[in-house]
Amino acid sequence: MLKRYILLFLFCASGLFAQAQYLFIPMDAETQADHLKAYGISYWVLEKGTKVKWLLNYRGGSFLLPNVEEIKKELIVRGVSFEEMTEGEVSTILELVASPSQNMQEVLLEKAPKIAVYTPTGKLPWDDAVTMVLTYAEIPYTKVYDEEVLTDQLLLYDWLHLHHEDFTGQYGKFYRSFRAAPWYIQEKKEAEELAQKLGYSKVSEAKRDVALKIRDYVVGGGFMFAMCSATDSFDIALSAEGVDIAEPMFDGDASDPGYQNKIDYSKTFAFTDYTLERSPMVYEFSSIDMTTKRKINRELDYFSLMDFSAKWDPIPTMLNQNHTSLVKGFMGQTTSFYRPEVKKNVLVLGENRSNKEAKYIHGIRGKGFFTFYGGHDPEDYQHRVGDPPTELSLHPNSPGYRLILNNVLFPAARKKKQKT
Repeated sequence: MLKRYILLFLFCASGLFAQAQYLFIPMDAETQADHLKAYGISYWVLEKGTKVKWLLNYRGGSFLLPNVEEIKKELIVRGVSFEEMTEGEVSTILELVASPSQNMQEVLLEKAPKIAVYTPTGKLPWDDAVTMVLTYAEIPYTKVYDEEVLTDQLLLYDWLHLHHEDFTGQYGKFYRSFRAAPWYIQEKKEAEELAQKLGYSKVSEAKRDVALKIRDYVVGGGFMFAMCSATDSFDIALSAEGVDIAEPMFDGDASDPGYQNKIDYSKTFAFTDYTLERSPMVYEFSSIDMTTKRKINRELDYFSLMDFSAKWDPIPTMLNQNHTSLVKGFMGQTTSFYRPEVKKNVLVLGENRSNKEAKYIHGIRGKGFFTFYGGHDPEDYQHRVGDPPTELSLHPNSPGYRLILNNVLFPAARKKKQKT
């Protein structure tokens, strides 16, 4: 009888120890119902003070969480696919990930980064792809604009996104098509009033100082992510410090004669040797952008994500986590970057090599990092003014939007020195 009880106890105990202790969130194409909300869950767990393991290149860059009932319920509510795993099952996975023969790596996410989005008051989430995906993934963010930046409030945040913005003070170069449109007139008026409130006589001068403050934020250790026209206009503003490149319809006086020769490329983050577009009638800032130079049919418009060593170069590997290495292209005021004008020390993460385009780039500036991503909306091929917003519930597995969310989680990772 005693032997029977001992055997029964051992059987029950073994079942207890074999209980699932982990929640595994797969990020491959076959098994994840909502890739975008999976990032939101990981961020939510970090906010609660619990660490998350990010398994780079394992089933699309999967996440590993503790098996807590509250987390499990949240996964179900948000529609994120997950698997319950035992200690033994997880040990087998981690052993595979750690193997020198596998291009995989385990990265520990430790703390939810505080997120700021540089965007004007009154802009709605669907005016910008990043605010749209943050809202969909249920990742909280705070809006900041010129006043907050100029009063050093960026120091409160770990990660900064630049809204579809023009840091050159030329109002997005919309002059030719929209100068008589009520929204353009109103936005120009509001920008001028804000600049005057901040003590500037010109919007271009205010935007220049905002760009310089953002530069200092990155140099001091911040993480900056920019899309579309915020990418090249930011660098142009830095390179044109002390030079008037705006024509009279933008700032009330003439530009500096021969200003192209006064551009200082050493001040930029990502681009060099570009030629500025002088005409206010051309919807373009410079030769950096590839929009008008593209020779790609829409059906064939894809860019390739570069393959990096997860163990030696975890940073670019993190930024490129996806369930596909081929991503649909999409356009914007700044669609992509002319490869010969990308600085040699800047890492190209995604490109269309046949057209000499860099789509997705990353670099280090001082103690901080920046990522530039060309195009306006990964699921709206050619977004135009007044077009309806993208409904992200129809694109929960968007590889183009995943690249944005990789950047959101990137600051949460325990950093290792990049070898590339």
